[in-house]
Amino acid sequence: MDTAFHRFQDLFQQLGLPNDAWAIDRFVATHRHRPSGVRLPDAAFWTPSQAQFLREALASDADWTAVVDALSARLST
Repeated sequence: MDTAFHRFQDLFQQLGLPNDAWAIDRFVATHRHRPSGVRLPDAAFWTPSQAQFLREALASDADWTAVVDALSARLST
């Protein structure tokens, strides 16, 4: 497993989203309350390629997994 450390800014850049602190906070505020039981990659606000990246990151326990998990937690609060 690659042990690279990724930040929220890196994840948002990888997903093709604006990745400055303000944009990330706005994204979280906008998408915070996804329906209960909906996994992060299955949320309706992702494009198919973004959802696929998130699924692969979680399934393969990739170096992105920790930051994807952190985003999921942040969107669940």
